[in-house]
Amino acid sequence: MQTFTEKALDVMKRIPSGKIMTYGQVAAAAGSPRAARQVTRILHSMSAKYNLPWHRVVNAQGQIVLRDEESRLFQKTSLQREGVEVDVDGQIDLSRFRFDPGTDEENGN
Repeated sequence: MQTFTEKALDVMKRIPSGKIMTYGQVAAAAGSPRAARQVTRILHSMSAKYNLPWHRVVNAQGQIVLRDEESRLFQKTSLQREGVEVDVDGQIDLSRFRFDPGTDEENGN
């Protein structure tokens, strides 16, 4: 049986280019809907080791929430290169760009 961390890593690795997920959405897909903060911790401590597409994970409102200006700009630029529209405030339209692993993968998206 996989641990929550292993499941969360798997979910994040499957986020396709041009799509995003929220911290809470990753947590729910990994089997623990209330573990959004743990997803943040996993991203912070394991992104480099597991080559995670950390830039594709945003908050529940579809916003880039990094406080470090350099990291914030990197995330915004990385998403824009993948075709994700990010406004000047770091806001992304969840209805257009959110990835749903259950639905989207079943439909081949």
